[in-house]
Parts: sequence; structure tokens; C-alpha cells
Amino acid sequence: MITLGIETSCDDTSAAILENDTRILATIISSQDSIHEPFGGIVPELASRRHMECITPIVDQALCAAALSLSDIDLVSVTRGPGLIGSLLVGFSYAKALSYSLKIPFVGVDHMAGHILSAFLETDVPTFPYIALIVSGGTTALYQVDGFMEYELLGRTRDDAAGEAFDKVARLLGLGYPGGPAISNQAVHGNPLSLRLPRAWLADDSLDFSFSGVKTAVMNHCNQNRRKGAAVDNAAVCAAFQEAVTDVLVEKSISALKQRRLGTLVLGGGVAANDCLREQMTVRCGQENIHLFLPAKKNCTDNGAMIAFTGLKYFQNGVVGTLDDDVFSRSHLGR
Repeated sequence: MITLGIETSCDDTSAAILENDTRILATIISSQDSIHEPFGGIVPELASRRHMECITPIVDQALCAAALSLSDIDLVSVTRGPGLIGSLLVGFSYAKALSYSLKIPFVGVDHMAGHILSAFLETDVPTFPYIALIVSGGTTALYQVDGFMEYELLGRTRDDAAGEAFDKVARLLGLGYPGGPAISNQAVHGNPLSLRLPRAWLADDSLDFSFSGVKTAVMNHCNQNRRKGAAVDNAAVCAAFQEAVTDVLVEKSISALKQRRLGTLVLGGGVAANDCLREQMTVRCGQENIHLFLPAKKNCTDNGAMIAFTGLKYFQNGVVGTLDDDVFSRSHLGR
């Protein structure tokens, strides 16, 4: 079975071709970083307009790379939400149109489910049940995953998502957009112990997250230095900030595994490509004898392949989209 996956939830336009559920024939991603960089963040109107320009060429490139044509497609899988409504509508409307014109089924899937199942794009795959930590620009959440369509939300951010905090701190330090890679590159040259930043652990057994406090602490530190006429050591601030965020992500994940008495952890989302997080999570999971699954970095960021796989699994479980379906801005997955 050949599945076309389409992803337009935010600022990346992506299309992928999946053969059955094991072989990715092509994945094409068009980034909008250069468009949004002057604004220090994503401008929704610009994002949706760019998706409209890119969607057909990106699908055509994916088909060409897979040496296929539209007539070879058996199923269209597309992100239905969460995300920017304008961006979502471009991909979702395109998928509906393909489904109608080609007389093939389509499936709208939750973007978070794509990240949760992204580990299945690799050779070594997890078995159910497992804990999934999803960390991105818009989401930081822990799920228990009992099957391809069975998710339980265990904890989520109460304010800023981790990726959002990275972007805001990068903007504060004048490092540009996107903030995650910029902070990671600076952190390599800094000492995380040179600046003590808070960690929001919340209640003892809480699996929720909060990153607004560490973001505010960085802002206060920078403001104090500037009032004194002292230079801000960006490398040290980035190293300390990255360490503070990573500590919470790692320990909350370990806590979730212990509370649920599970031994398998999966990472997903754009921030899961962060080297510091991947390294520290590998160390802690080794200490706790936990089986860790880290998708390749290209499969952590928003991509059509994870949407294709997720849609195929939904379809195999009897889920089929209708032309009356609509997009949604917020996920209710596992609640």
C-alpha cells in the first residue's frame, strides 16, 4: 500500500511517500526559517501563504523521488491539528481535493500522534506500552502509549513549551530565529555551572512542566547586567538555560516511567533533536536500565513521513476521513 503523508501544521511544508508501513520512499521538507527570521518568530499569515505556494511542488518532488505518480497513491494522510489554522487548512484542503479527485481515502491525524509514533520510522522500534516525551515549539507533554491509537496524557506544560522558551530566550539574547539551534550552538562554548537557574518541579508527583520561570530568570539576569553596564556572557547563559530545561525534561520522564512501572521511553518533537537532551537522556536511561528510543533528528522535526505512518495505522484500524472534517488548533489527544 502506498501512502502520501502531508504535513503543514506550522511553518514547514512536507510530503512523504510510504510503502506499506516499513519503507519510506521519499521525504521532502521545505523550511520557512528565512521568511520568519526577520520577525524573530512565525508570522501565521506568511506561513499559510508560503504553504499555498509550496504544497503542489513539494508533493510533486516527493512523487518524483519515489518514482511514482498520483495514480499510484492508495491513501492520503494529512495533519488535521494542532497548529496554525491557516497553515493546517492548506494541507488539509489539498488532501481532501486529492482524495476526491483520485477517488481514494484520506485520513486526518493529530500531529502529536505523529511525533508519538515517529520512532516506528526507524529500524529498531519500540513495543507497547511505552512513555513518550514530546517536546517541540508548541508542545511539551508526556504520554503513556498502549497502542497505535491508544494514548493517555500524563502531563503537559502549564505555560511555555520548551521549544517556545528556547525561541524567547534566543530572541532576548539577540541570537535570531529559530532559537533552539542558536542556543545549542552557543551553549557548547559556555559553562552551565557559571549561572544558577531555577527548575520548576511543581508538586512531588506532578508530571506537568513549567518553563516560564527559567525564561524570566534569564531575562532578569540580562537586565541586571545591562543596568550595571556589564556584558552578558551569551555562551554561559545558553549553557545554563539549556541545562535547566534538559534537567526537568529528563527527570520528569524518568518519574513517569517509575510511576507507571514501564521500561521504555520514546522521544519525539523538534527539541528531541537537541544534542544535550539526547545525551543526558541516554545517560539517565542507562543508569535506570530503561530502553530509550531516539528517532533520527530528521524524524524528530515536523515531517510527512510520521504523518503517513500514523495515518496508515489509523486507516488499518478503520478510521477514514470525510469531506465534512475540519482542522483544529489544539490537541485533545489522550485526555
